[in-house]
Amino acid sequence: MTERFHVLIVEDDFRVAEITRQFVEKVPEFEVVATLQTGEATKAYLASGKAKPDLILLDVFIPDVEGLELFWEIRRLRQCDVIMMTAAKEVKTIEETLRGGVFDYIIKPVEFARLEKTLERYRHQRRTFMTNEELEQEEIDGLFAGRQKRLEQEADYSELPKGIDRLTLEKVRRVMKDDKEEGLTAAAVGKTIGASRSTARRYLEYLVTTNEIAAEQKYGEVGRPERRYFRLQDKDG
Repeated sequence: MTERFHVLIVEDDFRVAEITRQFVEKVPEFEVVATLQTGEATKAYLASGKAKPDLILLDVFIPDVEGLELFWEIRRLRQCDVIMMTAAKEVKTIEETLRGGVFDYIIKPVEFARLEKTLERYRHQRRTFMTNEELEQEEIDGLFAGRQKRLEQEADYSELPKGIDRLTLEKVRRVMKDDKEEGLTAAAVGKTIGASRSTARRYLEYLVTTNEIAAEQKYGEVGRPERRYFRLQDKDG
């Protein structure tokens, strides 16, 4: 039987904690062992000898602790990894957690797809450590590649043109990636992501300009031309 990774959620808003629990348990091999709302409860849990978590999803804003006090207490114990899930965007906070060895830093509100990617990367890293005694440079580079790619993506997002939102752009990218048909119209993409045809077309045209997808005019059933968008590999092959 495959070993499961135990996750502890530290979040003072019980509604957010429940949504996070549901997200985590949708990812194979991850199980939430507890959700806690305070720093004192978290310290007591970790000292109690109960099911030791492999991973803690931690908010910065916990009522009974100041700043990153709880984060550093957890790091001092050296028992588990930490992913920050918080609304705190201050550079000083982000920098301090990176120095403290945080596995990832995710800004709220958290999308499932974003958390899923992080948990899959975490699972891969843990499996690598569990099945090897030594790693070659190429394997080590692979472990750090995810962080570098994420930093590059964040830099790209900071340069998005006016009218292009990061979250909506990712939704459109996923729709195009999943397309198994002969291309998609702006209307079809808009319906899938819950946006208007004109909004979907704006994002699709942006992806055309960045050479992520292709577009061409095709004639529909009534003979009227319609613009359809393709993944490049579909268009070429």
